[in-house]
Amino acid sequence: MDTSTVRRSIGGSPGRGMVTEAAPPALRETAWRALRYFNLYRIIVAALFLLLAVSGVLPPPLGSYDPRTFTFAAALFFLLAVGSQLMLEYRWLRYDLSTFVVIGGDVLCITLLMYASGGLASGFGLLMVISIAAAGMLSRERQAFFYAALAALAVLIEESWFWLYDFFPVSNYTRAGLLGAAFFITAFLGHSMARRIRESEALAARRSSDLRNLSALHTHIIQRMQSGVLVLDPDGRIRMANLSAMHLLGLEPDATGRPLEEVVPELARELARWRAEGEGTTRLVTPAGGLEVWASFTSLQTEGGQETLIFLEDAAAMRQRAQQLKLASLGRLAASIAHEVRNPLGAISHAGQLLGESQELPPGDRRLVEIILEHARRVNGIVNNVLQVSRRQPSVPEMLRLGQWLQGFCQEFRERHSLAEGDLVVEGSDVMARMDPGQLHQVLWNLSENALRHSRERPLIRYRTGMIEGAQRPFLDVIDSGEGMSDEVREHLFEPFFSRDHGGSGLGLYLARELCECNQAQLVLEEHGPRGCRFRILFSHPEREQWGRP
Repeated sequence: MDTSTVRRSIGGSPGRGMVTEAAPPALRETAWRALRYFNLYRIIVAALFLLLAVSGVLPPPLGSYDPRTFTFAAALFFLLAVGSQLMLEYRWLRYDLSTFVVIGGDVLCITLLMYASGGLASGFGLLMVISIAAAGMLSRERQAFFYAALAALAVLIEESWFWLYDFFPVSNYTRAGLLGAAFFITAFLGHSMARRIRESEALAARRSSDLRNLSALHTHIIQRMQSGVLVLDPDGRIRMANLSAMHLLGLEPDATGRPLEEVVPELARELARWRAEGEGTTRLVTPAGGLEVWASFTSLQTEGGQETLIFLEDAAAMRQRAQQLKLASLGRLAASIAHEVRNPLGAISHAGQLLGESQELPPGDRRLVEIILEHARRVNGIVNNVLQVSRRQPSVPEMLRLGQWLQGFCQEFRERHSLAEGDLVVEGSDVMARMDPGQLHQVLWNLSENALRHSRERPLIRYRTGMIEGAQRPFLDVIDSGEGMSDEVREHLFEPFFSRDHGGSGLGLYLARELCECNQAQLVLEEHGPRGCRFRILFSHPEREQWGRP
């Protein structure tokens, strides 16, 4: 920022450098405060002269020429100073007019005191120099020179009065001229010094404003970051946490200032391990009531001690990134499968169909042909499922009202499978969730068909919606009335090509979980006892934007 910019910012033209009503509030207050302080000095000086005059003990040369005029001038000086203080406190006049009242009053009263004490020899000229110096600091350049000229003119008039009526030596004109020159020099020096001070203050104020704006910008950027950011002071207390960190860890708004081990003990334990071992800066943490996160620790050396910076990444989002890379590789693999398997498979299926149409085929061989065609269709289904995974379009998440959306889904599922009204039940609150509606439909359709297939005498599927407290994550449970499953089956449930049903591809649940992870959701099996299974879709925070989206 150049000097002209600073000068404009403090309200004067280039080369002037004086505070006006257009100046920044901080500089205006500084000018008013300086003027009040100077007026307090005037009150003290005037009170001292008035006390000496009233006491009748005036040390020479004070009042040596005219004691009564000295007493009058001291009283007038004191009254003007006190009145000026009231004027400045309540700001009855504008700043420049207030300055004129203060400096003009000094010129008048000090000139009268000088006259009553015998002229320039009394030394009151030095007191006038102090007032002119204050005028240079407190007013514009032209006003400062005006006050210097006014003081010089007052001194010349005072000396001329002595010469005309009392026949004082003419040589006092030389001293009066030198004192007048001193007034102008003092006004110039005082104004120059004050201008530099004001420029420095304006520059400091501008720098302070820039720092505040930069700090606010940094805070806004940190708060908008998808990654969680947590700063701990040397005592292990949370100094700052952005919105993402609060969502990932399930923190309350009053967490700032509290010890980390009290708020998130799981993360505090990993931090202690990192400090003790000194290696492995990234660790997987699962806070109670929060999300599964990857935590990265970094030490920060500050003037107040060693602080700790913790970056938090949603593990689901990181898995989503890995999933994108995996899908790209799977797409290339699927293209090879389509070329290497599907074409020969089509030839086998076509040949089997032609062979089955032969009238001379024995019944035993016809059964073999049916087996060939059945398994050809099964292999073709597997290839189609693999291609579906590889060619899947990117998710386009939307805000869905789960209760309302489930009513439409259940109506469609009932019609497709000829179910009664009471076979599908929707429970829970109508929460909001973020997910691609087409992919949610595909996941829920797969889970519902599995539940229908494993239900006992009466088909009964319950859909339960709700919100996890603390983490504020919506969920959707799919509960069947089947016979459950063993721990061994549960361990391999989401693996590709694993199926409990004869003839199944084993890709349904695998594909459903992949679709959930593409939406930063999680598909887990919560219960698998003899009373049935409960699958849960745990959605991401509805206010948290999807990774990779603006």
